[in-house]
Amino acid sequence: MADAGGIKVVLTSPRVAPGLLTRATWQVLEAADEIGAAGGPDRPDVQAVIGSGLVVTQVESGVAAAWSWLSAAAEAGRQVVWLTGDDGEPGLLRVVADERTRAPEAPYDVEILHGSYDVPGARLIDLVRVMDRLRRNCPWDQEQTHESLAKYLLEETYETLEAIDTGDRDHLREELGDLLLQVVFHSRVAEDAEDGFTIDDVAGGIVEKLIRRHPHVFGTVDAADAAAVEANWETIKAAEKQRSSVLEGIPLALPALALADKVLGRAAKVLPAETPADAADDIGGRLLDVVRDARAAGIDAEQALRVAVQQLSAEIRTAEQS
Repeated sequence: MADAGGIKVVLTSPRVAPGLLTRATWQVLEAADEIGAAGGPDRPDVQAVIGSGLVVTQVESGVAAAWSWLSAAAEAGRQVVWLTGDDGEPGLLRVVADERTRAPEAPYDVEILHGSYDVPGARLIDLVRVMDRLRRNCPWDQEQTHESLAKYLLEETYETLEAIDTGDRDHLREELGDLLLQVVFHSRVAEDAEDGFTIDDVAGGIVEKLIRRHPHVFGTVDAADAAAVEANWETIKAAEKQRSSVLEGIPLALPALALADKVLGRAAKVLPAETPADAADDIGGRLLDVVRDARAAGIDAEQALRVAVQQLSAEIRTAEQS
Protein backbone atom coordinates (compact mmCIF):
# COMPACT_ATOMS: atom_id res chain seq x y z
CA MET A 1 0.00 0.00 0.00
CA ALA A 2 1.37 3.40 -1.00
CA ASP A 3 2.21 5.90 1.69
CA ALA A 4 -0.44 8.53 2.35
CA GLY A 5 0.37 11.94 1.03
CA GLY A 6 -0.16 15.23 2.76
CA ILE A 7 -0.59 18.94 2.13
CA LYS A 8 0.78 21.60 4.42
CA VAL A 9 0.00 25.24 3.66
CA VAL A 10 2.41 27.68 5.32
CA LEU A 11 1.16 31.15 6.24
CA THR A 12 3.79 33.80 6.93
CA SER A 13 3.73 37.44 7.91
CA PRO A 14 4.99 39.89 5.27
CA ARG A 15 6.04 42.14 8.17
CA VAL A 16 8.67 39.69 9.42
CA ALA A 17 12.00 38.96 7.74
CA PRO A 18 11.39 36.08 5.25
CA GLY A 19 13.89 33.68 6.82
CA LEU A 20 12.51 34.04 10.35
CA LEU A 21 10.31 30.96 10.27
CA THR A 22 9.48 28.81 13.27
CA ARG A 23 11.60 25.75 13.93
CA ALA A 24 8.58 23.52 13.28
CA THR A 25 8.09 25.13 9.85
CA TRP A 26 11.72 24.59 8.86
CA GLN A 27 11.38 20.94 9.90
CA VAL A 28 8.28 20.58 7.71
CA LEU A 29 10.06 22.21 4.77
CA GLU A 30 13.11 19.97 5.14
CA ALA A 31 10.95 16.82 5.36
CA ALA A 32 8.77 17.68 2.36
CA ASP A 33 8.99 15.84 -0.94
CA GLU A 34 8.14 19.03 -2.76
CA ILE A 35 7.72 22.71 -1.93
CA GLY A 36 5.60 24.90 -4.16
CA ALA A 37 4.85 28.60 -4.54
CA ALA A 38 3.40 31.00 -7.06
CA GLY A 39 4.43 34.54 -7.92
CA GLY A 40 7.92 33.98 -9.24
CA PRO A 41 11.32 33.01 -7.82
CA ASP A 42 12.12 36.56 -6.68
CA ARG A 43 9.74 36.44 -3.75
CA PRO A 44 11.80 37.12 -0.58
CA ASP A 45 10.35 34.13 1.27
CA VAL A 46 11.04 31.84 -1.68
CA GLN A 47 14.57 33.16 -1.87
CA ALA A 48 15.04 32.46 1.84
CA VAL A 49 13.96 28.84 1.41
CA ILE A 50 16.13 28.37 -1.69
CA GLY A 51 19.02 29.97 0.16
CA SER A 52 18.76 27.27 2.82
CA GLY A 53 19.47 24.62 0.18
CA LEU A 54 15.90 23.53 -0.57
CA VAL A 55 14.17 23.44 -3.95
CA VAL A 56 10.98 25.40 -4.59
CA THR A 57 8.77 24.53 -7.56
CA GLN A 58 7.29 27.54 -9.34
CA VAL A 59 3.60 26.91 -9.97
CA GLU A 60 1.42 28.95 -12.28
CA SER A 61 -0.38 31.73 -10.42
CA GLY A 62 -4.03 31.23 -9.57
CA VAL A 63 -6.10 29.26 -7.11
CA ALA A 64 -7.02 26.52 -9.60
CA ALA A 65 -3.41 25.91 -10.63
CA ALA A 66 -2.21 25.83 -7.03
CA TRP A 67 -4.87 23.37 -5.89
CA SER A 68 -4.37 21.17 -8.92
CA TRP A 69 -0.64 20.91 -8.21
CA LEU A 70 -1.14 20.26 -4.49
CA SER A 71 -3.91 17.70 -4.78
CA ALA A 72 -2.18 15.77 -7.59
CA ALA A 73 1.04 15.50 -5.59
CA ALA A 74 -0.79 14.50 -2.39
CA GLU A 75 -2.92 11.87 -4.17
CA ALA A 76 0.33 10.42 -5.49
CA GLY A 77 1.45 9.89 -1.90
CA ARG A 78 3.84 12.85 -1.70
CA GLN A 79 4.25 15.28 1.19
CA VAL A 80 3.93 18.77 -0.28
CA VAL A 81 4.26 22.21 1.26
CA TRP A 82 2.78 25.39 -0.17
CA LEU A 83 4.24 28.81 0.63
CA THR A 84 1.46 31.39 0.53
CA GLY A 85 2.08 34.92 -0.71
CA ASP A 86 1.98 38.16 1.28
CA ASP A 87 -1.84 38.28 1.26
CA GLY A 88 -2.14 34.77 2.70
CA GLU A 89 -3.92 33.61 -0.47
CA PRO A 90 -7.42 33.44 1.11
CA GLY A 91 -8.87 32.08 -2.13
CA LEU A 92 -6.67 29.01 -1.95
CA LEU A 93 -7.49 28.49 1.73
CA ARG A 94 -11.22 28.53 0.91
CA VAL A 95 -10.71 25.95 -1.83
CA VAL A 96 -8.69 23.74 0.54
CA ALA A 97 -11.46 23.93 3.16
CA ASP A 98 -14.22 23.33 0.61
CA GLU A 99 -12.46 20.34 -0.94
CA ARG A 100 -11.87 18.69 2.43
CA THR A 101 -15.53 19.20 3.30
CA ARG A 102 -16.66 17.83 -0.06
CA ALA A 103 -14.33 14.84 -0.01
CA PRO A 104 -13.36 14.03 3.59
CA GLU A 105 -12.27 10.51 2.52
CA ALA A 106 -9.43 11.87 0.33
CA PRO A 107 -6.25 9.81 0.94
CA TYR A 108 -4.16 12.67 2.30
CA ASP A 109 -4.07 15.04 5.26
CA VAL A 110 -4.27 18.82 5.05
CA GLU A 111 -2.72 21.13 7.64
CA ILE A 112 -2.40 24.90 7.89
CA LEU A 113 0.82 26.07 9.55
CA HIS A 114 1.74 29.52 10.80
CA GLY A 115 5.34 29.90 9.76
CA SER A 116 5.88 33.32 11.35
CA TYR A 117 3.98 35.72 13.54
CA ASP A 118 3.74 39.49 13.73
CA VAL A 119 5.75 41.10 16.51
CA PRO A 120 4.40 44.13 18.44
CA GLY A 121 4.50 47.17 16.17
CA ALA A 122 4.49 45.12 12.98
CA ARG A 123 1.47 46.95 11.57
CA LEU A 124 3.54 50.15 11.60
CA ILE A 125 5.37 48.66 8.63
CA ASP A 126 2.06 48.45 6.79
CA LEU A 127 1.39 52.11 7.54
CA VAL A 128 4.81 53.14 6.19
CA ARG A 129 4.22 51.09 3.03
CA VAL A 130 0.76 52.53 2.46
CA MET A 131 2.01 56.09 3.00
CA ASP A 132 4.86 55.52 0.57
CA ARG A 133 2.43 54.29 -2.09
CA LEU A 134 0.11 57.25 -1.52
CA ARG A 135 3.01 59.68 -1.82
CA ARG A 136 4.02 58.11 -5.13
CA ASN A 137 0.58 57.61 -6.69
CA CYS A 138 -1.95 60.03 -5.16
CA PRO A 139 -1.97 63.54 -6.69
CA TRP A 140 -3.15 65.16 -3.44
CA ASP A 141 -0.54 63.43 -1.28
CA GLN A 142 2.19 64.30 -3.78
CA GLU A 143 1.43 68.02 -3.44
CA GLN A 144 1.63 68.19 0.34
CA THR A 145 4.44 69.94 2.22
CA HIS A 146 5.28 70.30 5.91
CA GLU A 147 3.62 73.71 5.79
CA SER A 148 0.41 72.51 4.13
CA LEU A 149 0.12 69.62 6.59
CA ALA A 150 0.71 71.74 9.69
CA LYS A 151 -2.96 72.57 10.20
CA TYR A 152 -3.90 68.88 10.12
CA LEU A 153 -1.28 68.08 12.73
CA LEU A 154 -2.79 70.72 14.99
CA GLU A 155 -6.37 69.57 14.34
CA GLU A 156 -5.57 65.92 14.99
CA THR A 157 -3.79 66.85 18.22
CA TYR A 158 -6.84 68.68 19.53
CA GLU A 159 -9.17 65.88 18.42
CA THR A 160 -6.97 63.40 20.31
CA LEU A 161 -7.16 65.56 23.42
CA GLU A 162 -10.94 65.70 23.07
CA ALA A 163 -11.08 61.90 22.87
CA ILE A 164 -9.06 61.71 26.09
CA ASP A 165 -11.43 64.16 27.79
CA THR A 166 -14.52 62.16 26.79
CA GLY A 167 -13.02 58.86 27.93
CA ASP A 168 -14.15 57.15 24.72
CA ARG A 169 -11.54 54.43 24.17
CA ASP A 170 -12.58 53.59 20.61
CA HIS A 171 -12.52 57.26 19.67
CA LEU A 172 -9.10 57.65 21.27
CA ARG A 173 -7.73 54.69 19.32
CA GLU A 174 -9.01 56.23 16.08
CA GLU A 175 -7.61 59.68 16.84
CA LEU A 176 -4.23 58.30 17.85
CA GLY A 177 -4.16 56.60 14.44
CA ASP A 178 -4.89 59.92 12.74
CA LEU A 179 -2.15 61.58 14.78
CA LEU A 180 0.28 58.78 13.94
CA LEU A 181 -0.51 59.29 10.27
CA GLN A 182 0.68 62.88 10.54
CA VAL A 183 4.05 61.73 11.90
CA VAL A 184 4.46 59.19 9.11
CA PHE A 185 3.24 61.68 6.47
CA HIS A 186 5.69 64.39 7.55
CA SER A 187 8.50 61.83 7.62
CA ARG A 188 7.64 60.69 4.09
CA VAL A 189 7.58 64.30 2.86
CA ALA A 190 10.98 64.86 4.46
CA GLU A 191 12.35 61.81 2.66
CA ASP A 192 11.88 63.59 -0.69
CA ALA A 193 14.10 66.52 0.31
CA GLU A 194 17.75 66.61 -0.76
CA ASP A 195 18.89 66.77 2.87
CA GLY A 196 15.89 64.86 4.17
CA PHE A 197 15.35 62.10 6.68
CA THR A 198 13.20 58.98 6.93
CA ILE A 199 10.72 57.54 9.39
CA ASP A 200 13.53 55.26 10.58
CA ASP A 201 15.62 58.33 11.40
CA VAL A 202 12.69 59.75 13.38
CA ALA A 203 12.11 56.49 15.27
CA GLY A 204 15.83 55.95 15.81
CA GLY A 205 16.25 59.43 17.24
CA ILE A 206 13.52 59.06 19.84
CA VAL A 207 14.72 55.56 20.79
CA GLU A 208 18.22 56.88 21.44
CA LYS A 209 16.84 59.82 23.41
CA LEU A 210 14.67 57.60 25.60
CA ILE A 211 17.60 55.33 26.38
CA ARG A 212 19.89 58.29 27.19
CA ARG A 213 17.36 59.93 29.45
CA HIS A 214 16.41 56.78 31.36
CA PRO A 215 19.75 55.71 32.84
CA HIS A 216 17.84 54.22 35.79
CA VAL A 217 16.35 51.70 33.34
CA PHE A 218 19.11 51.24 30.75
CA GLY A 219 22.11 52.13 32.91
CA THR A 220 23.31 52.03 36.51
CA VAL A 221 21.73 55.21 37.90
CA ASP A 222 19.30 54.83 40.81
CA ALA A 223 15.97 56.67 40.86
CA ALA A 224 13.81 56.06 43.92
CA ASP A 225 10.67 57.77 42.69
CA ALA A 226 9.08 59.76 39.86
CA ALA A 227 10.59 63.02 41.16
CA ALA A 228 14.08 61.56 40.89
CA VAL A 229 13.33 60.34 37.37
CA GLU A 230 12.18 63.82 36.35
CA ALA A 231 15.24 65.44 37.93
CA ASN A 232 17.55 63.05 36.05
CA TRP A 233 15.69 63.79 32.82
CA GLU A 234 16.10 67.56 33.22
CA THR A 235 19.79 67.26 34.11
CA ILE A 236 20.55 65.13 31.08
CA LYS A 237 18.41 67.35 28.85
CA ALA A 238 20.24 70.47 30.03
CA ALA A 239 23.62 68.86 29.28
CA GLU A 240 22.43 67.84 25.80
CA LYS A 241 20.83 71.13 24.80
CA GLN A 242 23.42 73.53 26.27
CA ARG A 243 20.78 76.26 26.34
CA SER A 244 21.54 79.81 27.47
CA SER A 245 18.08 80.38 28.98
CA VAL A 246 15.51 78.26 30.77
CA LEU A 247 12.96 79.66 28.32
CA GLU A 248 14.61 78.09 25.28
CA GLY A 249 12.63 75.22 23.84
CA ILE A 250 9.21 76.58 24.82
CA PRO A 251 7.10 76.83 21.65
CA LEU A 252 5.69 80.36 21.53
CA ALA A 253 2.78 79.16 19.36
CA LEU A 254 1.25 77.37 22.35
CA PRO A 255 -2.18 78.61 23.45
CA ALA A 256 -1.69 81.39 25.99
CA LEU A 257 -2.83 79.35 29.01
CA ALA A 258 -0.51 76.46 28.13
CA LEU A 259 2.27 78.92 27.40
CA ALA A 260 1.75 80.58 30.78
CA ASP A 261 1.95 77.22 32.53
CA LYS A 262 5.21 76.38 30.73
CA VAL A 263 6.82 79.75 31.48
CA LEU A 264 5.75 79.68 35.13
CA GLY A 265 7.27 76.22 35.44
CA ARG A 266 10.59 77.48 34.08
CA ALA A 267 10.35 80.69 36.14
CA ALA A 268 10.58 78.65 39.34
CA LYS A 269 14.18 77.85 38.40
CA VAL A 270 15.17 81.53 38.26
CA LEU A 271 12.76 83.84 40.09
CA PRO A 272 11.78 83.70 43.80
CA ALA A 273 8.94 81.31 44.46
CA GLU A 274 5.49 82.84 44.76
CA THR A 275 2.98 81.70 47.36
CA PRO A 276 0.27 79.73 45.51
CA ALA A 277 -3.40 80.37 46.04
CA ASP A 278 -5.40 78.06 48.27
CA ALA A 279 -5.53 74.74 46.43
CA ALA A 280 -9.13 74.31 47.55
CA ASP A 281 -10.19 77.29 45.42
CA ASP A 282 -12.17 76.64 42.28
CA ILE A 283 -9.39 77.27 39.76
CA GLY A 284 -11.61 76.62 36.78
CA GLY A 285 -14.28 78.95 38.11
CA ARG A 286 -11.78 81.72 38.74
CA LEU A 287 -10.35 81.36 35.25
CA LEU A 288 -13.85 81.54 33.82
CA ASP A 289 -14.52 84.69 35.85
CA VAL A 290 -11.37 86.28 34.43
CA VAL A 291 -12.50 85.51 30.88
CA ARG A 292 -15.97 86.84 31.68
CA ASP A 293 -14.47 90.09 33.02
CA ALA A 294 -12.27 90.39 29.97
CA ARG A 295 -15.23 90.00 27.64
CA ALA A 296 -17.17 92.63 29.57
CA ALA A 297 -14.24 95.02 29.24
CA GLY A 298 -13.79 94.28 25.56
CA ILE A 299 -10.40 92.67 26.13
CA ASP A 300 -9.06 89.60 24.32
CA ALA A 301 -8.28 87.30 27.26
CA GLU A 302 -6.00 85.08 25.17
CA GLN A 303 -3.93 88.02 23.96
CA ALA A 304 -3.90 89.67 27.39
CA LEU A 305 -2.47 86.51 28.94
CA ARG A 306 0.07 86.22 26.13
CA VAL A 307 1.27 89.80 26.80
CA ALA A 308 1.55 89.05 30.53
CA VAL A 309 3.59 85.94 29.76
CA GLN A 310 5.88 87.99 27.53
CA GLN A 311 6.43 90.42 30.41
CA LEU A 312 7.22 87.53 32.76
CA SER A 313 9.65 86.14 30.17
CA ALA A 314 11.43 89.48 30.10
CA GLU A 315 11.76 89.36 33.90
CA ILE A 316 13.22 85.87 33.70
CA ARG A 317 15.79 86.86 31.11
CA THR A 318 16.79 89.90 33.18
CA ALA A 319 17.21 87.73 36.26
CA GLU A 320 19.32 85.25 34.27
CA GLN A 321 21.62 88.00 33.03
CA SER A 322 22.13 89.35 36.53
